[in-house]
Formats: sequence, structure tokens, C-alpha cells
Amino acid sequence: MSPNLTALAYLAASVCFVLALRGLASPNSARRGNQFGIAGMAIAIGTTVVNPEIVSYGWILAALVLGGGIGTVIALRIHMTAMPQLVAAFHSLVGMAAVLVAAAAMTNPAAFGITGADGAIRMASAIEMALGVAIGAITFSGSVVAFAKLQGLVSGNPVVFPGQHLLNLVIGIGIVVATVLFAQSPDPTLFWGLTAAAFVIGLLLIIPIGGADMPVVISMLNSYSGWAAAGIGFTLGNSALIVTGALVGSSGAILSYIMVRAMNRSFVSVILGGFGGDATVTAARSDRPVKSGSAEDAAFLLENAGSVVIVPGYGLAVAQAQHVLAEMAEKLKAKGVRVRYAIHPVAGRMPGHMNVLLAEANVPYEDVLELEEINPDFANTDVAIVIGANDVTNPAARNDPTSPIFGMPVLDVDKANTVLFVKRSLSPGYAGIDNDLFYADGTMMLFADAKKMVQDIAKEL
Repeated sequence: MSPNLTALAYLAASVCFVLALRGLASPNSARRGNQFGIAGMAIAIGTTVVNPEIVSYGWILAALVLGGGIGTVIALRIHMTAMPQLVAAFHSLVGMAAVLVAAAAMTNPAAFGITGADGAIRMASAIEMALGVAIGAITFSGSVVAFAKLQGLVSGNPVVFPGQHLLNLVIGIGIVVATVLFAQSPDPTLFWGLTAAAFVIGLLLIIPIGGADMPVVISMLNSYSGWAAAGIGFTLGNSALIVTGALVGSSGAILSYIMVRAMNRSFVSVILGGFGGDATVTAARSDRPVKSGSAEDAAFLLENAGSVVIVPGYGLAVAQAQHVLAEMAEKLKAKGVRVRYAIHPVAGRMPGHMNVLLAEANVPYEDVLELEEINPDFANTDVAIVIGANDVTNPAARNDPTSPIFGMPVLDVDKANTVLFVKRSLSPGYAGIDNDLFYADGTMMLFADAKKMVQDIAKEL
């Protein structure tokens, strides 16, 4: 394939990726967006495979079979509830790819066409390599930690030690200095030192971050993986990788901004704050009386309501209760009850986590409303049923200036006439604070596993 045809094919792939992002902006067009993404990737891979500079198809074929096989098995077996850790794992692979490509270019620069007339690596190429390997290494180690926390391999609690921020600052300055020195004189020692420092800083950046901030972490790592891919593209001189990486990097950054706004936090506070870990049962306000009920009580209230709003949270994902929840909602609709779902931007463990679960259960898109759309309607809602959500429904975010989540936009569930709260216990959420909603006069606690409770309510209906 000629260089002009290659450039044209990569342009077509890039356009497909832009259309994919466009399609993924709405649930109604998400399937079409995925199809554009698949088409773009097929064009990009096909164009690369027919490149005249290919010297060994055996390695390429082996990689395609191995990678495609692993991807197929994962896609068939993965549960939607495990999607956050899967995304984190995939981010780590992109980061490691950037590191390996930069390492290959470092050991054999002539093969990558990045040397000047004197045989040394050009300054521009050295800068690209340094940035690519730094971002890639940070993405890899950070994503591995995020995966381990989400998978439960390690505690989700923030890990903070004295002098941690100072250590991060020193390593960060070291990475900048090493990048500048490497650009001036591409020395292997500097390269490997830069790589090691980036791996360490990626680890240190994520370990102090708790479960409550995990949606922002996933979004930020998504952005990092995009910039790492763009770095690979510059090193390889591949326009498709540059465009794709820039798309992923910029969209991930925008999404991260949306996430931190939804939490009333900042990137700096997320990275340095270590907010929210594994909740433990505390006696903070557990001596306050609560009203508890049964599935029969809940079914009676729900079927006699005119309007019901369902608020799903991480507990729904853990219990894998999305299908029985959709079944319960359909039974209510059959009785003439208006049923809608309220989604908080950071509910769950990654952006859009609840949307993914509800889509898997074939919940109609028009029934799923974001925070800004549904909040004005809670005052006119007969029954709000909260399933596994905690911090995103806590009225302390509005009423208590001393609360760590004060100012964070929350779902105004407490304004509904009656609140049914499905939860195993009165333990706090990932922010580690008690929820005043548990003790409100209009709240009935339903202490049970989410799936079991929703199944029992559906049977009663």
C-alpha cells in the first residue's frame, strides 16, 4: 500500500473513531457508535498489516490470534458488575504498550527512523519517547492498583503515610529533570531511570485514593491511556494512533472534569486527598432509631403509589440485582404506576456504571434520568426506593457544612413522600460518614441483600 493510500485509510479510521465517540454520547445511538469503533479499528489494523515495511507476518498473526482470543473469552465471560476493573485492566495494557514501544525505540532507534545524520536520536523524537514512556508507565502501575482495589485483591482504603506528598513531589520533579536531560542527550541510563520513576509515581498516585473517588480515577486513567497511545503514535510516526490517542485523552479529561464537578471536588483533591475507603460499621449515630420494614410493606407502598423513582447504586451491582429490579419495575408499570430511574454521575465504580447495568437489563432509555433532570421531581414523588446508593443520596451534602461531602450535588431523595432504603446494615458509605436519610421520618429501611429483597417485593406484587 502506498503512503498516500495508507494516510487515506488512517484518515477513514480516525473519522470512524470520531463518529464512535459521537454515537456513545447517547444510549440511543451507543450501538451504532460501537459499530463505528469496530469498523475504525478494523481499518486501522488492516492498513497496518498490509504496510510494505512489515518483515514478519508470523509475529503479527500470533499476536492477533492471542489477543483476539483473550479478548473474545473476556467479552463472553465478563459480568457487567466487573466492568470497572476490566476497564482498569485494559488501561494498564495500553500503558505497558507505550512503555514497550518506547523501550524498543531506545534499543534500536534506527529501525524506527528516529535518528539524525549522526546516528543519534533526534531531540524531537527523544521528547516524544520520554513523554510516552512516562505517561505509559504511570498509566500501567496506576491502573494495576485501581484493578486490585476494584477486584478486592487489596483493601479499597486509602493508603497514606507521612511525607507521601513530598515524596511524590520529589519524584515528579525528578521525572521532569530526567525528561529534559534525556531530550538533550538520549542516554539509556536516563531512559530506564525515567521509566522506573514513572512506575513508582503511578503506584503512589493511586494508593491514597479511596473507593468514593474511584469513578474519577477510572476516568483519569482513561485519559492517561489516550495520551500514552498518542505518544506511541509519535514514536511510530502513525497518524491513526496520534488521532485516536488524542481523542481518548481529551474525552477522558473532559469526563474527569465532569466527575469531579459532580463530587464538588478537584483533580488535586482527588489525587492528594485519599477520600473514601472500605466502609466499616461504626457507632457514629447507630443509636438513633430507624424504621425498618419488610418486602410486604414495601410492595404495599409501591403498588399504591402514583410515581416511583428508583435510585440504583453500587450495592445493586454487587448483588447483580439489575434484572430482578427491571422485572419489579415492569410489574409496577402494569399496575399503572409511573416508574423512573435516577442516576448520579458517580454512582458505582466508573462513569456510567449504573447506566451499563440498567441497559443490560433492557431498561428503556427514556426511563433513565440524570441528576439534573430528576431532582426537581422528587418533591412530587410518592415513593423513592434506594438500592445500594449511599453517599449520593446523603442530605448532609446540602445541610451540613462540616461534612466531608458538603457541596457535592446529590439526589434529593429525602424530598420524596416516602423513601425505601434497601441496605444490608446502617454502615456508612465509601465516604465513611453516616447518612441522615436512614433516620428520617419518611424513611423505611429494608435490611437485606438487594437481589433477595427486590425478588421478594416482585413476588408480593
